[in-house]
Amino acid sequence: MRYIAPSRESVDPVVFSRWPLSGWCEHGAWIQGTHWPSIDELNAARPAGQRERFVAQTQALLDDGLHYEQRIAERGDIATREANWHDLFNAMAWLRYPSLKRALNAQQMVEIASMGTRERSRAQYAMTHFDEAGVIVQLRDRSLLDLWDAHDWYGLFWRERKAWLDGRAAIHVFGHALLEHALTPAKLLVGKALVFVGSGEEGDIIAACADGIASGRLLRDPLDLRPLPLSGLPGWHARSDSEPFHQQAACYQPRREGRAYPPPVAL
Repeated sequence: MRYIAPSRESVDPVVFSRWPLSGWCEHGAWIQGTHWPSIDELNAARPAGQRERFVAQTQALLDDGLHYEQRIAERGDIATREANWHDLFNAMAWLRYPSLKRALNAQQMVEIASMGTRERSRAQYAMTHFDEAGVIVQLRDRSLLDLWDAHDWYGLFWRERKAWLDGRAAIHVFGHALLEHALTPAKLLVGKALVFVGSGEEGDIIAACADGIASGRLLRDPLDLRPLPLSGLPGWHARSDSEPFHQQAACYQPRREGRAYPPPVAL
């Protein structure tokens, strides 16, 4: 069933105090205010020298016949629907993670050159899944990966709950559809994760991720992405601080027989 976001005036304010939306406070006025930011306001927030710009998605724009990704690659124009949650969160992702967005666009163009604009490759599906629901996970404690591999969600999110608070595991939310779904308080969020193991600052991890995508080493198939039930993380769901949640949450799915994950990227 297609998700329909709540209207701006009907959003429960509690969602802004929880992850992942609480982690985007630099754009708090845009998502919590009474008015939608204009295209000009979005563009004014771009870092100096950024080539890409947001343009209103009008029929006149769409009549140019270009694919969404082609328009970005050739003109630097990011088609953006005004007064629209999904596209606002996409703009926010562009502003925070421009290197990731550029890497995805470059690889999408490589695939379009091969597949055309009507067919989609496995790599394109993987990139779209990451663009919409992607999270980047850094594990400083590799033993957590064994729990994740086994879909031992109780172990990963309850017995090892402190790992998500003390820095042994860190999450960077990239997918803009995840942010949109978080507008509904009861929604159980599941991210599509790329995993990095080792020590490093956030900037190092984002750079390594962007390089892996741009070089074609990452996101060659949707199965390269690991499911991560984000609602199990501390502070992400109203009931995630209680043990019973982790024994029966609907977002905790068993691993399918034969399902295996690619090794994480070493930092």
